[in-house]
Amino acid sequence: MFKYNYNAIKVKEVEGRYVTNKEIERFLKSLTPVFQVSTIGESVQGRSIKAITLGSGETRILLWSQMHGNESTTTKAVLDLVNLLKGDSELASVILENCTLKIIPILNPDGAMAYTRVNANSIDLNRDAQERTQPESVVLREVFNEFKPDFCFNLHDQRTIFNVGNTSKLATVSFLAPANDPARSISSNREVAMRLIVAMNKALQRLIPGQVGRYDDSFNSNCVGDAFQMQGVPTILFESGHFPEDYQREQTRYYIFISLIEAIEVISNKKIEHFEMDSYFEIPENNKLFLDIIIDNIDQLNSKFSKGDSAGILYVETLVGGKIEFRPKLEKVGDLSELYGHKMYNCLDINDLEEIQKSPSLLNVLK
Repeated sequence: MFKYNYNAIKVKEVEGRYVTNKEIERFLKSLTPVFQVSTIGESVQGRSIKAITLGSGETRILLWSQMHGNESTTTKAVLDLVNLLKGDSELASVILENCTLKIIPILNPDGAMAYTRVNANSIDLNRDAQERTQPESVVLREVFNEFKPDFCFNLHDQRTIFNVGNTSKLATVSFLAPANDPARSISSNREVAMRLIVAMNKALQRLIPGQVGRYDDSFNSNCVGDAFQMQGVPTILFESGHFPEDYQREQTRYYIFISLIEAIEVISNKKIEHFEMDSYFEIPENNKLFLDIIIDNIDQLNSKFSKGDSAGILYVETLVGGKIEFRPKLEKVGDLSELYGHKMYNCLDINDLEEIQKSPSLLNVLK
């Protein structure tokens, strides 16, 4: 397991959910010329798209984050990765000698600023891999063509609704080796991606047992991961999910950091063949069985609801004054016994009822 002091490695000036070019600028400026920071293009609104290139090895790894502007956990994790590689550890030396990394911390800086999934033209960049109608999509494909990566890491966040299989375990981290054809056949490059995911899963099971999921592998050539897999490059989708009480995704950030280190170390040391592809299919698929809050017997709170009804609430992440607020929204009402809540209340319990009554936002949702 990771033997370094993460608290000393973590880039503490970049925390929380709202991460833009401004938030990462100070860190990028702190990098020495050995870690080349370059502007590789501009967004729709003219914001710079930056890349960090480091290492001198023959194996080339391309990583990009915040393709969806409101998915910032992996951006924080890649900054931590770079911070580790700035040090003089044996691990850093091995990686930088054997690999060359090109990291795009924020591919969609307009979406990051507005805290939206889409870019400034309301286009989902992860559905623009073929037509490449957007400048950000063009930038990523140009980097792919020029850098000629041996591996691609496609870094994302997923919502709090995901669990592992049919269990009550949170999908704190999920992976996918994207399909490269409609039949979802296993090409040699997809097999390599599967083996790397097995390596990462093995490391994570020691830290968050049962909390690693496998993302749906439906084929869509317009998705970037599928498109790059079609080009014969082993590509991995990383999805940062929820950890109990971790709505700022600082704990999940750590698990993504561990995943990145594990994968890159395995690549550096040429140990991919040590991991069995078949174990990839033993990772349970994601399911969507979680709500942020479930309140049972809400008829005790408001008589407009039927006897025994439960209320299921999801938070809406809302940008307010440069910070993200989590505003409750009523999602489901009825029998929710097959679902799980990150927070559970029962209005038959006087303590729970009193706690709900002290929350104006919850009371407003349940009017």
